[in-house]
Amino acid sequence: MTRSLAPYACDPQKSRGRHYPQAESAMRTPFQRDRDRIIHCSAFRRLKEKTQVFVAHEGDYYRTRLTHSLEVAQIARTLARALKVDEDLAEATALAHDLGHPPFGHSGEDALASAMEGYGGFDHNAQTLRVVTHLEKRYPEFDGLNLAWETLEGVVKHNGPLMEPGADGKALPWAIRAYEGWQELELDSWTSVEAQIAALSDDIAYNNHDIDDGLRSGLLTLEQLEEVPLVGEVFRRCRERHPGIDQDVLIHEAVREMIGLMVGDVLEETRARLKGMDSAQAVRDAGGPVVSFSEDMTESLAGLRRFLYANMYLHYKVKRMKEKGRRIIRDLFRAFLEDPGLLPTELQRETDGASGQRTARTVCDYIAGMTDRFAIGEHRKIFHVEGWG
Repeated sequence: MTRSLAPYACDPQKSRGRHYPQAESAMRTPFQRDRDRIIHCSAFRRLKEKTQVFVAHEGDYYRTRLTHSLEVAQIARTLARALKVDEDLAEATALAHDLGHPPFGHSGEDALASAMEGYGGFDHNAQTLRVVTHLEKRYPEFDGLNLAWETLEGVVKHNGPLMEPGADGKALPWAIRAYEGWQELELDSWTSVEAQIAALSDDIAYNNHDIDDGLRSGLLTLEQLEEVPLVGEVFRRCRERHPGIDQDVLIHEAVREMIGLMVGDVLEETRARLKGMDSAQAVRDAGGPVVSFSEDMTESLAGLRRFLYANMYLHYKVKRMKEKGRRIIRDLFRAFLEDPGLLPTELQRETDGASGQRTARTVCDYIAGMTDRFAIGEHRKIFHVEGWG
């Protein structure tokens, strides 16, 4: 049964189309088709062994970029359905939002950005655009996934507008300016409701799964959480409702409740902001986000983030993992740049006679696409000589 959409939703029947024109599917809307293309692409599969906070192979229970993306998509569909906007577009944008992340999480991104200084730089959101418009090789007629305009807009503007109205775009990341259609993506405006939903669902997901993973890893304790805004209160209520509850079940119950509270808060605040908006374009022209937490929830989440930074992200065990990741990225980049003959044969062909900048970008794309495990293996093959001394 077809659901009626709110007037501010993106109507799939009115999509602005694709960079390379294609006949539409008789069975799927453009946004359903985008979701399927993302799920089936190589970059999406590789997310299963890319770090969220913990290095992906350190335990089966910790989130990876893949499980995180699935959680974001689930929350996004819930919000989209409640707000009567296109669920498939929200889901597609959520599933694609981390495709450009390199191995080893934000420490890997920092190392790659540092290595690429002087060569155009590196930004994981911009790299996501590069993945879906250039690096995926699945179709005979074009490179990339040829996603609909609305999906590309949501991917590239994941954190909101990228430049001020009237700006020339010179300050944009290289990977965005390298896309020939970047000016058509209206980078000085806000995104659709669906894309904003995907972005805020990202916040809801990582705020909650970082608490979950932190407790299960032993880096955080329930006692530490008692004074944390919102979180401490939720855990206390769960204990009162279920005296003697097993700790693992308590964590599940509390995290479920926190997600529900955050989703409910977003719905109440967003509905108020959407009043009077009669088109998807009105959302883009609003001059600010329409999908948002309330001021009280924003304040509580800021306190939670401060707590997580101090007690988890800066924990010496996490910092050691991050430093190992940075070192692996730095070593690999330097080795491949100095001797492109160490690259796989198909990539060597791209560097033959190429400029230093093009060679660096080829190396960057190769490393950014690696999983944690593959990067560790490549580092071992190049720098560790088994049986020697």
